[in-house]
Amino acid sequence: QVQLVESGGGLVQAGGSLRLSCASSGRTFMYSAMGWFRQAPGKEREFVAAIRWNGGSTNYADSVKGRFTISRDNGETTGETTVYLQMDSLKPEDTALYYCAARNSPVIRFTAAEYNYWGQGTQVTVSS
Repeated sequence: QVQLVESGGGLVQAGGSLRLSCASSGRTFMYSAMGWFRQAPGKEREFVAAIRWNGGSTNYADSVKGRFTISRDNGETTGETTVYLQMDSLKPEDTALYYCAARNSPVIRFTAAEYNYWGQGTQVTVSS
C-alpha cells in the first residue's frame, strides 16, 4: 500500500518555526517530484513548495519564498524518500492543513491536479 505520512505540525506563535516531514512507503519515490500544498478553512488547496526528484531544483509560492525551505532525503539505502518543509518566520496566515504530494514524474509542477499521491495532512496553526 502506497502511503505518504506527514508529521511535525502543531501550534506555534507568530515568528516561530516548524519542520514538517513526509515519510513515504509502499513504492519508491526516488525519481518523483514532490511537493507541499496547504488548505485553509473555506479556501482552495494551494501550492506551497516543490522539489525535483534529485533535489536539484526547488520552487516556492511567493507567499512563502524566503521563509520556507523544502528538502528531501532519497534514502538510497532504504529506497524510501522523506521530504521536509522547514518553516521559519511563521505568520498567522500560514495556518492551514499541510499536505505532502508526489508525482509520477521527476519534473516539478504547481497544481494539485498534477500530483498523483497524497498524504492525509498535518495541521499547522500560527497564533498572533
